[in-house]
Amino acid sequence: MSNELIILTGTAASIGFFHTLLGPDHYLPFIFMAKARKWSMFKTTWVTIACGIGHVGSSIVLGSIGIIFGIAVGNLEIFEGVRGDIAAWAFVLFGLIYFIWGLRRAIINKPHKHRHIHKNGSIHVHEHTHINDHDHVHKTNITPWILFTIFVLGPCEPLIPFLMYPAVESSTAGLVLISLVFGLVTIATMLGVVLLATYGFNFVRFGKLERYSHALAGAIILLSGIGILFLGL
Repeated sequence: MSNELIILTGTAASIGFFHTLLGPDHYLPFIFMAKARKWSMFKTTWVTIACGIGHVGSSIVLGSIGIIFGIAVGNLEIFEGVRGDIAAWAFVLFGLIYFIWGLRRAIINKPHKHRHIHKNGSIHVHEHTHINDHDHVHKTNITPWILFTIFVLGPCEPLIPFLMYPAVESSTAGLVLISLVFGLVTIATMLGVVLLATYGFNFVRFGKLERYSHALAGAIILLSGIGILFLGL
């Protein structure tokens, strides 16, 4: 392995880490969706990994196609930019719809009390919510697949330039190495942040605000999309 490739590999790992850590859209949607939908740690893990693979893998595939057909880096980056805008608007749309649905659910799901008078004259009052009483856990949940689709659309912008050097040097091994290192570091960083935050959330009690958790998750996804579009996150 050449010194240039060693340096490039280390740089790819560093940028994969910081690019992910500084991009809240890489982990906030999973953290708040896991809280709102009460995902297990196992489900949170596989959803995060699947989305990470889709996110990195789509850019690897695009970069490889560009290398095979000799497409200029500038043209690939333009396409990646368009793809990124589509993903950002998908975040905005999904987040807005989910926020409205979650807010409506929270309003309908406001706890209320019923008074029961027994034959012996005793009275007891119980509090309940209609939605939680009638939810069916066996309903198909398409939320993970929506997130996966959005992350497949979302490009890993720093990756493609890194793929060009080993391609120019005709080093297939270098191309594979850089792709693996960047991908593994990116996914590991996503997963680490998500699991740590999700674990911490298990000790947080929102009390009466708990019913707004879906609306909050939608707002976070919406803000992630806005951050990508207007702040370049």
